[in-house]
Amino acid sequence: MSVNAANYEPRPHWPAKPPRTKAVITVVLLLALLIASSYRTNATPVQLLLGIPEMLKLVVEMFPPDLGYLDVIWGPMLQTIRMAVIGTTIGGLLAIPVAVLAASNISRTAWLYVPARFVLNLVRTIPDLLFASLFVAVFGIGPFAGILALIFFSFGLVAKLTYESIEAIDPGPLEAMTAVGANKLQWIHFGVVPQVTASFMAYFLYTFEVNVRAAAILGLVGAGGIGLYLDRTLNQLRYDRACTIILLTFAIVLLIDYISTKVRGKLL
Repeated sequence: MSVNAANYEPRPHWPAKPPRTKAVITVVLLLALLIASSYRTNATPVQLLLGIPEMLKLVVEMFPPDLGYLDVIWGPMLQTIRMAVIGTTIGGLLAIPVAVLAASNISRTAWLYVPARFVLNLVRTIPDLLFASLFVAVFGIGPFAGILALIFFSFGLVAKLTYESIEAIDPGPLEAMTAVGANKLQWIHFGVVPQVTASFMAYFLYTFEVNVRAAAILGLVGAGGIGLYLDRTLNQLRYDRACTIILLTFAIVLLIDYISTKVRGKLL
């Protein structure tokens, strides 16, 4: 029986499934790394399970929280928020020129963007708690040391994210402005700023959220804010008061996160 060539349809050729060898090897290596790291640091699941009774005992001691302590810690909490506002604002403003210098599509020469990126990497290498410890040693205990720590932290984070956004902008407007003879300042003002303003504000608000959390902890090393009172209550074994501080910090952070998320959603 002959086959009509006009009605013949070839069977579809499905590509073969890629082998899972690479995925399996990756999972095995990650598990081996996790187990080896856990073993070498003595942080095993067994220790976690053995510590659960002590954790439950601590939770029982924290409740009910001492709500009368709110009158004492409300002022330091406001100081913590002010520290975050000052640190984020100054750090964000300082980050703008450095971000422009670090963007290779703006600086165009390695003599400018390589040193700028080196400075950013150096600042971002040092955690905020270490910054706070250094400034406490220099300027003494108080919020000034915490503000300086937040300035450096905000500077490194905002500048890093902003220069990456600058490098991802559409080059079309920049090329058009170059063709009509625009100078460098006009090039940046009319070609770069409109494209990165929304992203910069989103990074600024995100950094503010992070700084509120960080400012609440910097007091543990003497850098002012609510952390000083948290450290004091823990040393005094007043876990009910520590619970009050934690709950207040949690509520403030949730409120700021909610407002910041709404504002970022309108900007982007």
